[in-house]
Amino acid sequence: MEFFSSPFSRVAVVGLGLIGGSWALALKRRGFGGRIVACDRHDILDRALEMGAADEAEPDPAAAARGSDLVIMATPVGAILEQLPDIRAAAAPQALVTDTGSTKRVILNRAGELFGEGALFLGGHPLAGKEQSGIQNADPDLFEGTRYVLTPLGLEDLDDSRVRAFRHLLRRVGAEPVVIDAEEHDRALAFLSHVPQLLSTALAASAGEAGPSLPLELAAGGFRDMTRLADSPYSIWRDVGLTNADHLRAAIDAFMDKLEAMKEHLGDERLAAEFDQARRLRERWRNVP
Repeated sequence: MEFFSSPFSRVAVVGLGLIGGSWALALKRRGFGGRIVACDRHDILDRALEMGAADEAEPDPAAAARGSDLVIMATPVGAILEQLPDIRAAAAPQALVTDTGSTKRVILNRAGELFGEGALFLGGHPLAGKEQSGIQNADPDLFEGTRYVLTPLGLEDLDDSRVRAFRHLLRRVGAEPVVIDAEEHDRALAFLSHVPQLLSTALAASAGEAGPSLPLELAAGGFRDMTRLADSPYSIWRDVGLTNADHLRAAIDAFMDKLEAMKEHLGDERLAAEFDQARRLRERWRNVP
């Protein structure tokens, strides 16, 4: 394997689930020449070492961060908020600390209170994933061809050599970095990610409540595709509801208004107009570069 050089010689990955595990595997697969320190529960650390996803195992987040040039916090949002003070205290002055949380405002606000001189914080969110969680589903190619959101505390941070090095690392694992404001991110993701999860869960739950007489053998591609996300565990999504409730409620209200309007116009031209609008949105999405 051809190793590539990086300003980051020691990377701590805190949280070896789907995203954290995929980060570690992606770096290993692409020839990262530094050391990777994995941080999680002992059983998960054992699995990470068996898979070759890490060089060292450390169950304490602060200890994993100490001496690392790059710290990737890949735990759920609530855990990120809990771990940030200890990681900030342990991080080396030259370190870059980043997260993978799927909501950004609360994390950025907390990081803004904690970080000043020395270690730098950069918000992040990989727009990649699967409905199955856990390191057993980690994939070294998970970020290939995806966008990776960056939400800096200040736009001037984009000129910092650590951020430039991280953007290079993102491209090395196949992702394209996209800079966006935390508020805009959370509003957009409410419509584009969080509501789709709730809709998938609601559809599967309502079908389940239809009773055992519902012949599931009649379910085909539409039901399969629409309920794929229903395999996602609540533990991953609980913090999304807590930290993006305002935008999520607005998005749910918009969807419920749309569904109510469609119910009122079943079979007439107003329903046809909704189908047309939906197809236009899909076409616009397909043309996004």
